[in-house]
Amino acid sequence: MPDPAPEWKTWLRSRFKIERRLLYTYLVVYFIWGLGMNELGKTLEIARFNYWWQVITVYLVYMVPISLLLKGLPVHMQYAYGLIAMGLLEFGGYLWETSYAYPDNLLDQLFGIRNFSLAMSLFFAAYFPLGNWGVQKVYTLIFTIQE
Repeated sequence: MPDPAPEWKTWLRSRFKIERRLLYTYLVVYFIWGLGMNELGKTLEIARFNYWWQVITVYLVYMVPISLLLKGLPVHMQYAYGLIAMGLLEFGGYLWETSYAYPDNLLDQLFGIRNFSLAMSLFFAAYFPLGNWGVQKVYTLIFTIQE
């Protein structure tokens, strides 16, 4: 029986073999997006990162590679796989207390304190299909104009 590993490795390599300008677009868009969402979370007193540099580790080191893995899949699959990724991230962030949820925040009031992380995961899972769509729009806008 043939070894399935080479096929899997080829698929994985193909997901990360992208044009450098597209990778930079992902990094810039996700970094700005991460900073903005962290500030919005603080302003609305929902949740925040405990350290500013977590925007880099979460949005650039974690979310960009996952977005690239999911790029090109149907939206519902990007969301479903993104839900798994964000569920693990949210769980870890609050377990290890690297993220802070403001007491009695808007989500707690709407869904209950026990559903806070679930609500955050359900919301942030949409980042992957939205991010892939948005990065493609920004990339096309910037690099179509220049060429």
